[in-house]
Amino acid sequence: METDFDYVCDVLVAGSGASGLAAALAAHDAGGEPLVLEASDLLGGSSAMSGGEVWIPNNPLMKPAGARDSEEEARTYLDSIIGEEAPESSRERRETFIKQGPEMVSWLTRLGMEFQWVPFPDYYPENPGGKGTADGRSLEAKFFDLKTLGGWQDKVRGNASFNIQVPMLMHGNEAPKVPLAVRSLKGFATGAKIFGVRTIGPVLKGQKAVSSGGAFIGRLLALAFERSIPVWAESPLLDLITDSGEVVGATVLHRGRTMRIGARRGVVLTTGGFAHNDEMRTEYHQQPTESRWSAATDSDSGAGVQAGIDVGAATAMMGEKWWMPTVINPDGSTGFMMWERFFPYSIIVDSSGERFANEALPYNELRRAMQERNEKVGSIPSYLIMDSRHRRYYPFGTMLPGITPKSAIESGFMVKADSLDDLARQCGINASGLRATVERFNRFAATGKDEDFGRGDSEFDRFDSDPRVKPNPNLGAIQKGPFYAVKVYPGDIGTKGGLLTDEYARVLRAEDGQPIPGLYAAGNMSASVMGKGYAGPGGTLAPAMVFGMIGGRHAIENND
Repeated sequence: METDFDYVCDVLVAGSGASGLAAALAAHDAGGEPLVLEASDLLGGSSAMSGGEVWIPNNPLMKPAGARDSEEEARTYLDSIIGEEAPESSRERRETFIKQGPEMVSWLTRLGMEFQWVPFPDYYPENPGGKGTADGRSLEAKFFDLKTLGGWQDKVRGNASFNIQVPMLMHGNEAPKVPLAVRSLKGFATGAKIFGVRTIGPVLKGQKAVSSGGAFIGRLLALAFERSIPVWAESPLLDLITDSGEVVGATVLHRGRTMRIGARRGVVLTTGGFAHNDEMRTEYHQQPTESRWSAATDSDSGAGVQAGIDVGAATAMMGEKWWMPTVINPDGSTGFMMWERFFPYSIIVDSSGERFANEALPYNELRRAMQERNEKVGSIPSYLIMDSRHRRYYPFGTMLPGITPKSAIESGFMVKADSLDDLARQCGINASGLRATVERFNRFAATGKDEDFGRGDSEFDRFDSDPRVKPNPNLGAIQKGPFYAVKVYPGDIGTKGGLLTDEYARVLRAEDGQPIPGLYAAGNMSASVMGKGYAGPGGTLAPAMVFGMIGGRHAIENND
């Protein structure tokens, strides 16, 4: 092995998101000395920006909450949404995820992680093995005070969930209640609790409290710092160092200085995908595609994926992303299209003025429908069409119910018109097509049955809905002006394809399918065990953390 290194550790972990921190903690717990690198000056990557849920079937917090599950049900459900086995989603990798997921939760809990169960339905609760709200499979981290991180408290990347750019202490299952603050006592009480007691209380106590992805990363970092695991920010990976085919370290730009870092037991790549690498998006993804439509962290540059390819790694699913319909906010930032499309008095149409999907579909599937529709009719961008009641009753991103700032209209973010015809003209939508679509949709709203796409039929649809609207809480006639429209883009929250790994998170060679000695990968830079499916809330973070844990542990226990 080479000895000409500026710094040597047992396991070099590139990336400070959930998968990277899980890998570092596992390596340390197994007796090794890990080092964590982060390209950005902020820690946590896209994990910190997420909702912070992890989807773990049959996890140990379910039974105490009265939720029922089993390995067999989880297996049946995953098979139903993933389909046929493939290298990235082999039977061995699926079984490893199912069996090691609960172990990951128990292990982190023993280390000091504080999880709580979240009553969330699977994204396809009616599928074989699927679970509704009462038997939800998702967990989240308890609220966390970033000030306990000392000098690192301002180094955790901010949360960007739900298209809202302000701090909120909110549990995942409270998200559907917040938009109903002016529609129900429960919604009002939830909003008052979140923006009142939970906002003021921590401030009075001198805390810097966070929830969601920020809490998850904060707690993982706290565990790492308690164990004196070094974390280097502003240290992007440049390339991997090999010796006789084995990965033995990496070249890193550490705060402007090029350094050679040796890794005695292995390198675990968790640097994220290539959501903000336009060259790679153009090469691998279906067109059109733009990085500005992505809600992933801007450091999602593809450096780790390319480093793996350069040493002969196989790849899979390079054309796939974790799809998410997105909007471009008035300030130019990218926002998630989350609850707005679930609520009544709204539809999504293409340039012909026609609907093409159930607007309340899981975001992964709705965004895919947009791309497929674009091959037939211009649907990029699509438009969320709303009548005045949608604006009066529900928030839209940071805009409160009933309040539409002039900047939203003047910037072009939101189009406003007194008639549907004028709205169509301003947006470039076929007016007669839009009128016909609205007339048909309004009949569905009256009967409560969406005969075209089944909006409101699934428990998942109804999780975000307005129970005051009858007979279907997801449907409401579009008939009262003024009318509004917002452009919706086929965005993502990160890429889903990348380096091909086995059930031990070892990166496989393109040449012969065998593991590259000393190289592991997890998270969005590896091809996901979920295949093209998306199981439920936390379906990204869960496999990232499970295989991060496995990779970090395997590197120490199997590479002498």
